[in-house]
Amino acid sequence: MHNKVKTDIEKELPKSIAHIVLEIVEYVPHSIARKTIIEKEDNSLTAVSFDEGEIFCEKTTEYDTYVQVIDGNADLTMGKKEIKLKLGESIIIPENTLFCFIANEPFKVTIT
Repeated sequence: MHNKVKTDIEKELPKSIAHIVLEIVEYVPHSIARKTIIEKEDNSLTAVSFDEGEIFCEKTTEYDTYVQVIDGNADLTMGKKEIKLKLGESIIIPENTLFCFIANEPFKVTIT
């Protein structure tokens, strides 16, 4: 587990320009990379890529969190529940829930 999180310096994507969500964030070897799509005071939309072998755990979520897999398959531990999410699937992580992503293969998600 390298657990390096690389964040793009720009705060959000330019408005009024078409984007391909899969191309917003690239895979970075031995890292987790993220790109903010929209950021507001009380919420945001972020694209995140996980290289194989990376693990990312949050203590708990402050709000309900919507996750959608946009490339590969994601392993998610939510509380004590282990969930395998496939390409195109999504899930809502309830507020105040501990969660971890475990990258058994490279994958990308959007998180709202």
